[in-house]
Amino acid sequence: MPKLGVNVDHVATLRQARGGVEPDPILAARICEASGCDSIVCHLREDRRHINERDLYLLRKTVRTRLNLEMSVAKDIVRIALDVRPDEATLVPERRRELTTEGGLDCIKGRKRIANAIDKLKGRGIIVSLFIDPNKRQIKAASDLSAEFIELHTGEYANAMDERRKKVELNKLIDSTKYAIDLRLRVNAGHGLNYNNVVDVAKIKGIEELNIGHSIISRIKR
Repeated sequence: MPKLGVNVDHVATLRQARGGVEPDPILAARICEASGCDSIVCHLREDRRHINERDLYLLRKTVRTRLNLEMSVAKDIVRIALDVRPDEATLVPERRRELTTEGGLDCIKGRKRIANAIDKLKGRGIIVSLFIDPNKRQIKAASDLSAEFIELHTGEYANAMDERRKKVELNKLIDSTKYAIDLRLRVNAGHGLNYNNVVDVAKIKGIEELNIGHSIISRIKR
């Protein structure tokens, strides 16, 4: 059974809507850990729309499991990551107008910038994962970049509107996981997963951790 990483970004989203100090993603992370999760995930976006530097540094001080920082390859974000030193950094694409991450990182087109970020993060002892679509060309590119992990984007599977499409997308995830493992990559997965659609993904042999945010955070009670 895969481990569970919980993304606490949307606690900060709710806080920012009011402009105050509550709810606090640090407290949410403590609740998630006390409830048995295996890691805490947060995304420091370039526009700081939810998680901010204060949150990130406090999470680094208080997280007792593992801290996984989702991040772009922008220079200032990489600089902060090198200072914070999360246990893992997951490189993701970032578009200013998106509500949430809309797709996987393009490891082919962005190879040079990604490689530079990977080298710097690894130099600080940080495990690097690349958030990519279940696409063999992208998986091979991730392997060529010497990432230790990939995180397969499960959004197309999660958003499938009928069982036929859902099965097609599930098979992509199964095939991509096997291909990645054959290339000696370790595999995580996430995006859009909830208490219902996660069941079949959790059965995929070889996936080590599922990272889930909104569907869990929306049910947390103090």
